[in-house]
Amino acid sequence: TNCLTTLWRLFKHLSDDQQRYEKQLIFEHPVFRRLCQQLLQNSRRLTRGDLVFSLHAVVSLGVPQNTLLVQTLVRVCQEKLNQLDNRCLSVLATTLSGMDKDKNVSALQAGLQLLVEQRIPSVRDIFILQNLMKCMGKDAPVFLKKKLEMAVLKEINHLTFPNALRVFLALVAMNYRSIPILNACSKKIQENVHDASFRQLILILECCNTLQYRNAKLFSALADYVNSTACLWDKRQITLFLSAFETLGFQPRELMESFAEKVTEDPEFFNLKNLSIILRVYSRLNYVPRGQKHLFFETLDSCLNKYLPQITSTELLKAVYSLCILGYLPHRALDELLQKDSKGELILLEVDIFYDTYKEQKEAMLRCVKTCMELDSPSFTKHSFVLTENFSSSVSFNLTKAQKALIELLGDEDMFRENVQLPYKYHIDFEIRMDSDRKKVLPVAATDVHADSSVQRLAFLFVPMSAFCVGTTHPQGKLAMKMRHLNKLGYHVILVPNKKFQEMTNENAVEFLKGKIYSEDACCFSEDSN
Repeated sequence: TNCLTTLWRLFKHLSDDQQRYEKQLIFEHPVFRRLCQQLLQNSRRLTRGDLVFSLHAVVSLGVPQNTLLVQTLVRVCQEKLNQLDNRCLSVLATTLSGMDKDKNVSALQAGLQLLVEQRIPSVRDIFILQNLMKCMGKDAPVFLKKKLEMAVLKEINHLTFPNALRVFLALVAMNYRSIPILNACSKKIQENVHDASFRQLILILECCNTLQYRNAKLFSALADYVNSTACLWDKRQITLFLSAFETLGFQPRELMESFAEKVTEDPEFFNLKNLSIILRVYSRLNYVPRGQKHLFFETLDSCLNKYLPQITSTELLKAVYSLCILGYLPHRALDELLQKDSKGELILLEVDIFYDTYKEQKEAMLRCVKTCMELDSPSFTKHSFVLTENFSSSVSFNLTKAQKALIELLGDEDMFRENVQLPYKYHIDFEIRMDSDRKKVLPVAATDVHADSSVQRLAFLFVPMSAFCVGTTHPQGKLAMKMRHLNKLGYHVILVPNKKFQEMTNENAVEFLKGKIYSEDACCFSEDSN
């Protein structure tokens, strides 16, 4: 057992190429063959610790699972299962999680699961608990996941930073979203963020995304740490951090600001992949650097132009789309894009592979680009009213509360419109019209007959929390673009987080809408807002 475990400890630190070479040498060595033979002969006389560590070593070294040695060790583990202590159970669970399912392995896993269920109350070591969580995996029954959760929570006060990260990974492996455990782990990680490596920071963010866990305090702590130690990271690493935050929908404002300075100071580090990531991050999170907006855009535009001869049609569409969302029109790239569109190269290029969803996605992106070309053009004249529109009297179920509140507040359904369809395929949930002083709500029909530029139009958008950056009411890119365009079409936009609105009492909902309608500050949207 000592020989095998020592072999494995040396072997696992080698590179993949070295491992392939050393594995061949080990398997061809005559002593290794005799060692395996001796282990097979003495398998039933091994102590419980030697048994599970020997199985772990031979499986990890790559001894085929269908060999007599591995199958014998698995069967002996079945026979001695009840004799194994908690540490041995943890090692055995780790080994089985890396093995293919066969008759003996499945039987041993079933027995192990029953034994773990019985032993959980006696396990006081959080390292063993997280290992059992990881090895039980996503297929473990819910009641067992719940038992493991409760056992971890009992020992949560003894949590260390390394174990907090391991528990994060164990929850991912088990596909179990335990908010109490995640909150405790997040607190420990925030306290010890300075001990985290680059890979660990990325792992934490990836785990949060997999578990759909959004903790603005944790994200802020990680972003602040990366920003304060930016001199220790290269630009590629910071790009990966920003990409991970973008996936989570979290805007690390200070980090994005400082990184934008690095971009404008040294744009040469950009390859096409990094450029694509940065465009996606800043557009989705709706962030434009405070003091260098035009320089930042011009730098990205120049980098994009450099890659125009070699960029694919899809990459070009995504890059232009990202810049357009931010309100910037990259003229040379746009010309190239429109030429490809006129030749039918954009939508039809990959139609055989991704016919439905991918084709629709690209069509929507192209439509958005063309809308931005018109509405964000300096020559576009801001409308005081929309010339053409269609509307429907029907309203979706999740807006019935808002509809009733508006009727109670305004006294009549004729005082507002609902489910309004606008040009450029834009849609607003409710429209209200007011006099120029924002003191009086006007009947919709009367203002339709006499179009008056002094009439103010309010557009209510009831949006999910996912449309905002995590922990804020800062709109993400597509919503910010819609607000900007509605403003160009003559609307003052009022955003309402629908989840919070639905949680209000009916009385509070009416007061909330009243405050939004009669407050000038509540609905004005600044195009330069970050």
